[in-house]
Amino acid sequence: MQTRLTEDLGSLRLVDRATLDAVIAEFVEMLEQVGLSFPDGLEGALAMLDGRLHDDAARHLRARARGVADNDPWHVLNTAGEDDLLSLLQAESRSVGAVLLSKLAIEKAAALLARLPPQTAQELALAVSRIEGIRPEAVTIIGSALAQQLDNRPARAFAKPPTKRVGDILNFTAPDLRESLLAGLHDSDQGFAEGVRKAIFTFPDIPERIDPKQVSVLVKAISVDDLMTVIAADDAEDKPAVEFLLANISKRMAEPIREDAALLPAPARAQKDKAAASIMADIRELLDDGRLALRHSDEME
Repeated sequence: MQTRLTEDLGSLRLVDRATLDAVIAEFVEMLEQVGLSFPDGLEGALAMLDGRLHDDAARHLRARARGVADNDPWHVLNTAGEDDLLSLLQAESRSVGAVLLSKLAIEKAAALLARLPPQTAQELALAVSRIEGIRPEAVTIIGSALAQQLDNRPARAFAKPPTKRVGDILNFTAPDLRESLLAGLHDSDQGFAEGVRKAIFTFPDIPERIDPKQVSVLVKAISVDDLMTVIAADDAEDKPAVEFLLANISKRMAEPIREDAALLPAPARAQKDKAAASIMADIRELLDDGRLALRHSDEME
């Protein structure tokens, strides 16, 4: 498709205005007729349903989507959660851990090393240098044994990991309380606190987490009154997110919002926080419905 597109671009010379207008009109008409939009392919559907499928079903579907057999133990391990893999690394010998790290995707292996105590991470890194001569058959046996351990895990009472559950709760707490709790968690368990912080998605995080191309969808779904309340508060922490939202919608829509917000009295902090929380609740509903996707691969529902 890329080759054909490039060849077609190379064959173009001049396009008269009437043809250009006709193409644009046809494209706009097609967009206006769209009622629902679904992901393209199995990978997209899996991304939309992330966290909602049974582990066995998700593993089976990921294998199908990538053309990998369900009985490939290393595929099972590569699609496992970090918490499960971390437990394996801590329970197994350093040699087995070194094999596991060597067979995982580089990004996942690096994330796991970062969560381990420094001494353990150093021992595992050193162990990698000692498995150079391991036979492929041994690697397959190790992979099968580790994957079997994952299959034999007891059912969990909670589908989401602890970091995600705490992050979801802190999303709806006041900023001062949230930072205080995070500071306390950091003092008690730095790794857990960092995982919680990554799971948190609040109003100031919008520019980093939302694709600019999707802002128009977002703004149409949230309460304009809530947005104007946040703008009227003129909070330095919220300003980048406010400007990001207004800069990525049409001026015809942005200017009235900005002008009306300027006429409002400055709201109390609690009123502003409530409006921002309401906006984030609307965003999460968009994410749950699949009408909005995060810019990065952050795990959030």
